[in-house]
Amino acid sequence: MSIANDKNANINRDINKAGTPPESGNSETMRSRERKWEDNDFVPVILKRSDEAVRHPDDILEKAILEGAEQIRRPFVSLALSSVAAGIILGFTAMVVAVLYAHEGFLENPLSFRLATAMVYPLGFVVCIMSGTQLFTEHTAKAIYPFLEGKAGSAGLLRLWAIIIIGNIIGTIIIAVLLTFSDGVIQAKEGYIAIANHFTRYGNGEIFISSLLAGCLMAQGGWLVFATPPNISQIASIYIVTFLIGIGRLHHSIAGSAEMFTALFISDQFTLQQVVRCVGMSIIGNLFGGSVFVGALNYAHIRKTQKLAAGSPASS
Repeated sequence: MSIANDKNANINRDINKAGTPPESGNSETMRSRERKWEDNDFVPVILKRSDEAVRHPDDILEKAILEGAEQIRRPFVSLALSSVAAGIILGFTAMVVAVLYAHEGFLENPLSFRLATAMVYPLGFVVCIMSGTQLFTEHTAKAIYPFLEGKAGSAGLLRLWAIIIIGNIIGTIIIAVLLTFSDGVIQAKEGYIAIANHFTRYGNGEIFISSLLAGCLMAQGGWLVFATPPNISQIASIYIVTFLIGIGRLHHSIAGSAEMFTALFISDQFTLQQVVRCVGMSIIGNLFGGSVFVGALNYAHIRKTQKLAAGSPASS
C-alpha cells in the first residue's frame, strides 16, 4: 500500500510540476511520466508494460499534435530544404519501379510482375520518412491535428502545406533531371514512359479517387509511425502502407511527380500540360484523403471517446 501511495504521490508531484500541457519538444504524457517513475524506482525486468509496445490512442494523438505544431512553427528555410530533400529521395522509388518496367518481360505472369513492382515501390518511402525529411502526404493529416486542437491557425496550416508541396515538387524536378542524364547507366527509359502512360490514361475523376485512397494510406502510415516504437516496426509500417499503394497502382502525387517529370524530360511523348493535370489532381486527392478520411476522423473519434469516458459514472 505504501508503494502505491508513494507512486501516486510522485506522479501527482510530476503533474503539478508540469502545470500546463506539454509544449512542443516535450511530448511527455501521463503514461510516459508514470513509466519513467517506475523505471527510476524499480529494478528493470524482462517483461515490460504492454503499453510500452502498443501505445494508447490518446498518447498517439497527443504526440501527433505536438509534432504537427512543431512543424508548423518550423523556420521556412529548414522546412523548405527538408522538403526538397524528400522529393529527391522519393525519386529513387520512380527509378527502381522504372527499371522493373523496362525489363517487364523477365516475368511472364502479369500478377507476378505487379507483385514485384509493389515490393520495390516502398523503398524510397522508407528512406525518405526514416531520414526525417518532410513529405507532403505525411503532413496531410499530421498538420491537421494541431489545427483541430486549436494549437495552430489556418494560415500556419496552409503555409506548411504550401512550403512542403512546392519543396517536394522542386526535389522531384531535380531528381528527374539527374535520372534523365544518368539513364545511359540505369537504362530505364522505356520504364518511365510505361509508368507515365499509366499515369495519364485516366480521367480527372479516376485520378482523384485513386489519389484519395493513396492519401488515406499515407496518412495512416504516419499515424502508425507514431503508434509504434522507433525500430523495425516503424519501417514495417511504412513498407506495408506503401506496398498497398504500389500493388493498387494508386496515384501518389510526389512519387508520380518524379515519374512524370522524368518521362517528360526523357521522351517527347508527353507534355507539361499532362504533367500538371495528373500531378495537380493527385495533390488534391492525396490532401483530401489524408486530412479528412484519416486526420479529421482520427481526431474526432478519439476526442469523442475521451468526452464519453469523462462523463461516465465510473469516472466520477
